[in-house]
Amino acid sequence: MQREPISDANRDAALDGPDISEDEHEVSLRAERPVVEKEAVPVERVRLGTETVTEQHEASEQVRKEQIDEPDVDAGLRRDGR
Repeated sequence: MQREPISDANRDAALDGPDISEDEHEVSLRAERPVVEKEAVPVERVRLGTETVTEQHEASEQVRKEQIDEPDVDAGLRRDGR
């Protein structure tokens, strides 16, 4: 369906056509709508791996207090009552 305004130049052509009748006519009107889509597609494959790194370094500090927790020693002291 195309719409155009009637002017003096096209008045004769606009009034020419089939007679309007009692018959039922059906016209489907359509509208244009923009459709925007986003699609995820695979583009690259990445493989991850692990690398084990072991470091050794020396540390020195003054120790104020040292405590050793040994389960067998603690249990032996409790039996003796100390």
